Amino acid sequence: MRSTESAILVRAEAVAYGYGSDAEHLRPIDLTIRPGEFWLISGPSGCGKSTLARCLTGLIPHLYRGRMAGKVMVGDTSTDHTSLWQLTEHVGFVFQNPTAQMLCATVEDELLFGLETLGLDRPEMVRRVDAALQQFDLAQLRHRVPQTLSGGEQQKLALAAIMARRPPLLVLDEPLSMLDSTAALELVAHLQALTNDGIAVVVFEHRAEYLKTVPGLQVLPLAGNGHPSEIESLPPIPSQTNSSVLQVRDLSVRLGGRPVLDQLSFSATSGEVVAIVGRNGSGKTTLVRSLAGLQAYDGRVSADGARPDFGLVYQNAELQLFNSSVRDEILYRLPEPDMAWYDWLMPALGLKSYEQTPPLLLSEGEKKRVALATVLMRRPRHGVLLDEPSLGQDAVHKDLLLRLARSLASAGQLVVMTTHDLALAARADRLMVLHEGQIIADGPAASVLLDGRAWQTAGLSVPPWVCAPEGQA
Repeated sequence: MRSTESAILVRAEAVAYGYGSDAEHLRPIDLTIRPGEFWLISGPSGCGKSTLARCLTGLIPHLYRGRMAGKVMVGDTSTDHTSLWQLTEHVGFVFQNPTAQMLCATVEDELLFGLETLGLDRPEMVRRVDAALQQFDLAQLRHRVPQTLSGGEQQKLALAAIMARRPPLLVLDEPLSMLDSTAALELVAHLQALTNDGIAVVVFEHRAEYLKTVPGLQVLPLAGNGHPSEIESLPPIPSQTNSSVLQVRDLSVRLGGRPVLDQLSFSATSGEVVAIVGRNGSGKTTLVRSLAGLQAYDGRVSADGARPDFGLVYQNAELQLFNSSVRDEILYRLPEPDMAWYDWLMPALGLKSYEQTPPLLLSEGEKKRVALATVLMRRPRHGVLLDEPSLGQDAVHKDLLLRLARSLASAGQLVVMTTHDLALAARADRLMVLHEGQIIADGPAASVLLDGRAWQTAGLSVPPWVCAPEGQA
């Protein structure tokens, strides 16, 4: 049963924070968390959700340097007077970027690492590892290297490792962002069961529709900092003169001795917005990496009879960001940049106010938009490939993303995006369902959404709030 104790696990009192600049990344917040409570912390991209999560878990002030106001109490002690290793006994934290938590050589070792620090006996550790592998559908990945997993599989591993420790409070920063619809629904049910056992759960999430039916859910909305996009007032992108056709024939990829893509074939024409969906580990990232020429493959990929020229925005945007400011990042190694195009992109992507900000200080959603700007600034000939572009994006910026994708398509580009966000995929021109290295459904989004057999085969749930679009964005 849900705990009715009045004990306080964590209390934040007028907590605010800024990362070493004049900007206040988190405005003053008060929050009290008790056993068995389920909290949703919502708000627009860049409003300070990840910053608050770091404050609640003690990463701020121990690992980040900036200006913190107020205090966070874990039990009877302040986080700034308690070591991180002591805090981890009370609070489990799953990062927004799960790769930051991957430390060990195998999935099994990753789960054991956290349990060993608790001083548990060997039989208990084995029981917990086996239970976590089963709970998160990771048993077949037990001996895999964590860095070779898909983004969604890494996210499930990070969740499994923290939950196996059974801390009294779980803080999860966008835990649904990389999960397919079935895995997301299963995780929410599991979290709800934990709260029934008295564990407190705090979820920072944009995909809030998965949580709205949780009984007793408490919601804390954070206010945004007000940097809206100006895309609606911008001129159209200049059109390309020639259309092109992407041809993919018998594309096969093996990773770690196992087939990921198996003689996959399709074609796509410039001017289309194509969404690719599938369960975690189905090969979506491998497919777009192959199209971009970054993944070795068998078969043929061509456009206009030659290797296609695509720009790829990675699922983990941090891998593409390394300059000292957003402006320097976007203009990096462009000897004669088209500044008119730059002046179009910055407000279009809601980045104008961040020109002098170090990219790695931005939110995950803002980092994704900077990475997209760096790709678009180079004007790839055939189009752009977006790997999970909605990660870290609020509803406003997802709408911005779709409108920008349509602007690019109208200008003669091909836009291909992988996504677990079925509501976003439903707004594409064309929807592909990937399963076991093959495309098992392909067609107009509205038609594919009604193909129940394909979704059942793929093992994907179509949530009730996802419906066939009445029109395009």
